[in-house]
Amino acid sequence: MVRVRFAPSPTGYLHVGGARTALFNWLFARKMGGKFVLRIEDTDLERSSQEMSFEILQALRWLRLEWDEGPIYQSRRLVIYRRMAERLVREGKAYYCYCTKEEIEERRRASGKKVWKYDRRCLHLSQEEKERFEREGRPRAVRFLVPPGVTEYQDLILGRVSVKNDEIEDFVLLKSDGYPTYHLSVVVDDHLMKITHVIRGADHIANTPKQILLYRAFGWEPPLFAHLPLILGKDRKKLSKRHGETSVLAFRERGIVSLAMVNFLAQLSWSPGEDKDFYTMEELAERFSLEKVRKSNPIFDLDKLAWLNSKVISALSAGDIWPELLPFLEREGIKEESEAKKDWVFRVIELIKERSRDLLEMARKIKRYIRNDFDYSEDALRKHWKEGAKDGLRRLRQVYAGLDSLDAASAEASLRALAEEMGVKAARLIHPLRVALLGERVSPPIFHVVEVLGKEEVLLRIDRALRELPDV
Repeated sequence: MVRVRFAPSPTGYLHVGGARTALFNWLFARKMGGKFVLRIEDTDLERSSQEMSFEILQALRWLRLEWDEGPIYQSRRLVIYRRMAERLVREGKAYYCYCTKEEIEERRRASGKKVWKYDRRCLHLSQEEKERFEREGRPRAVRFLVPPGVTEYQDLILGRVSVKNDEIEDFVLLKSDGYPTYHLSVVVDDHLMKITHVIRGADHIANTPKQILLYRAFGWEPPLFAHLPLILGKDRKKLSKRHGETSVLAFRERGIVSLAMVNFLAQLSWSPGEDKDFYTMEELAERFSLEKVRKSNPIFDLDKLAWLNSKVISALSAGDIWPELLPFLEREGIKEESEAKKDWVFRVIELIKERSRDLLEMARKIKRYIRNDFDYSEDALRKHWKEGAKDGLRRLRQVYAGLDSLDAASAEASLRALAEEMGVKAARLIHPLRVALLGERVSPPIFHVVEVLGKEEVLLRIDRALRELPDV
């Protein structure tokens, strides 16, 4: 059975690169009928935090990347790593290193070399020297003894990769504080968790030969590796905070819907191969293939994300939008009112979704439907509140008040009849009506707005405009 894992380090928020890695692992597991394991690599004591772990879980849940096993925390598995490191020492495949950071740095500087490898000083210590260091209580790390030869593997995306072992220094497996390094913990865990495919970013390419050497030293079969190309900013440099916010949850806060984010991430280095704006999670999983992942580095285009978000919002039903919209309604102070008249708000959502770029904008629009104490847009007044606007609106109010019901059809027919009677174009009444009802320059079809608001509310809003807006 295919088993993949996503193994973030809780030293920061989940950024878009990590989210894409998680997504590709999830899609591959679902496509192959396998398992998606979540492992939290929290052995970096100084930088890891429980808060960041919680944020990562929240981001994965928002993206709908539910895991089959986990979360498994490496900090609770320290005994296993220490036992494995000691095993390699006993077998002569690793050795104790008593060098301090200061001593190593001094020898590095003295060498005068730009690229300096650990000089294996502690490999050649005499028994007397080792015993003396032990009596002194000198801290010791465990270093892997890199064997001679060449390390090769077949990357599922990049193809054949080959590295000469003499280019790899004897890397640390267990630090002097007893905590494992990334290389040791990831190899031990991937083996014990029966991971079959390691799908991760290309920034890990340099780590892979070291880890393959470790697999061989333990006598284990390595998993298959697939390294995803790095995501770049528009300046074609590695994506970082200088390109703007890169935290996944920050995009949620900006009103991006999860399905839009997933589709955007999925198409960074891969394409479903059909001419559609977006796909469901099930459709993405059905079409996913590692063989179709491109080697070239994708560009993170915020404009494309914004466009895709508007497309997804316009296609989703009000019921699908609702759960993700609630935090934004709360931010606007209308959550309770919206929940109290949920069915009516759903009608508003269906009316405005094609004109909403994000959920924040949608919530602000909904607020204008729920409450009639909004500010009139200066742009709307400048464009549509012109000579004769107030007189026309006053006459329209009389017409609407005399109707038994005010649906879209009757609202339109009676307005057009009044315009003909007044000898003006219908737009001379429609635009002031839009200002009165929503205070904006543009809106959904105004007669549908009238129907959604209802006769009583329409008359109240017209009365307010006639009372508060200036004569022109």
